[in-house]
Amino acid sequence: MTKPICPLLFTVLINSLFVLTASSQEMYHEPHRPQIHFSPKEKWINDPNGMVYFNGVYHLFFQHYPDSSKWGPMHWGHAVSKDLIHWQQMPIALYPDSLGYIFSGSAVTDKNNTSGLGRDGKIPLVAIFTSHDPNKKGAKSTERENQSIAYSLDNGNTWTKYADNPVLKNPGITDFRDPKVRWYEAGKKWIMTLATSDRVTFYSSPNLKDWKKESDFGSNTGAHGGVWECPDLFPLDYNGKKIWVLIGNINPGGPNKGSGTQYFLGNFNGHQFTASSTGTKWIDYGPDDYAGITWSNTGNRNIFIGWMSNWMYANEVPTEKWRNALTIPRELKLKAIGKEMFVVSAPVKELSVIAGKPVVIENMPVAKKIDLSKKIKDIQLPCRITLHIDKVSDFSVTLSNALQEEIKIGYDKGNNQYYIDRTKSGKTDFHSGFAAVHTAPRFTSSAKADIMLVVDLSSVELFADGGLTVMTALFFPNKPYDTFSIRSADNLLINKLEYTGLKSIWP
Repeated sequence: MTKPICPLLFTVLINSLFVLTASSQEMYHEPHRPQIHFSPKEKWINDPNGMVYFNGVYHLFFQHYPDSSKWGPMHWGHAVSKDLIHWQQMPIALYPDSLGYIFSGSAVTDKNNTSGLGRDGKIPLVAIFTSHDPNKKGAKSTERENQSIAYSLDNGNTWTKYADNPVLKNPGITDFRDPKVRWYEAGKKWIMTLATSDRVTFYSSPNLKDWKKESDFGSNTGAHGGVWECPDLFPLDYNGKKIWVLIGNINPGGPNKGSGTQYFLGNFNGHQFTASSTGTKWIDYGPDDYAGITWSNTGNRNIFIGWMSNWMYANEVPTEKWRNALTIPRELKLKAIGKEMFVVSAPVKELSVIAGKPVVIENMPVAKKIDLSKKIKDIQLPCRITLHIDKVSDFSVTLSNALQEEIKIGYDKGNNQYYIDRTKSGKTDFHSGFAAVHTAPRFTSSAKADIMLVVDLSSVELFADGGLTVMTALFFPNKPYDTFSIRSADNLLINKLEYTGLKSIWP
């Protein structure tokens, strides 16, 4: 027979449940908290790490300091998703140890058990990361960073560090970190792309444990404002031809100061990368997309995600319980403009799972200014806004509030560039370089333009001309933006405008 519950105990349980529920609801609804982007429950986040798809689950690991909302001793945080949009935060996967902090890296599915770490027919997931020893400074700085591995036999839920770490010792390089590993089928070997000061170095291994150097790339190529961090190497298909993409994140030296993600196109033969052109291209021209890399084991899809911040001010942005977030996951493809090839980006198709019913306005002329808040009821963030224009000219989309704070996203025909102006966006005084106008070139000469804006409570991501030009920028208004207008000095005709509300991914 079940005993009746004590009234006092019942009251305590109800109150506890209320506190937990209230705490959960408050946790993801603080001022400026992203509602459609991944951010940790609390404290610090920077680089995305170890992204791997396995048994129907997308794993996302990330640089995390669980004891402060500022950078500190790095751990690997962990989150999982079945749709790339809704995320469940898991317990911390990797903690600092005697070899040092757990810096950035990657994870692979070792389906052939080349590592020998699999047991009882279980496929091992293997994480490859940098062990960073903060105690080795000065003369010993070239011993500070080495590469280590850990493995999981329970679908990524728990991880065991390899007993004989590190598996790749530092050959005498101060910056020796951020291993991105992929299987190279033609050579039946693993390829590691590693950040090594002002370039990347390729290593190979038959088993993820024993590594040999293959080649270097980049010492005299591309942008060189800072260390080439968080590299990535992967092929993209273009009309049946395989073209290799090499990513190198640098800080400083980005296209709009601070952090940035450059890329090169070319060929990789299992030993070295040969670029088809040496000009610098950027995955994202905005100020707030850094350390981006791709998921492994996703078949023909190449899915990219970046850290949505900038080292110029990442420790200072005006949030307290958590600090920083990640971009919307993006699918990468190739597009040719004349004889030149570009990587193009678009939000993953799964974004539609949180999309409401779109409001569509067709053949809308814009002379000076149109307040769309009067045409579209209940405008709110987050949202997706798309514009289709047959004859592009100067225009701007402005999001604003009653405090006269605003962010403007637009196109300057005279300079043939897109821009994001956050000089009056709200809180900007936490860093002298935050309040600025950020620009990006337009790469097509077509009169037609399509613009997509993915707007959250504190960020905007611009995808223009089929993702040829991409920009990401943060903003921190003192009151949420609730007015949406379009301005144009010319008589602009917008052939089609779609406004789509996006539902929060948090409870």
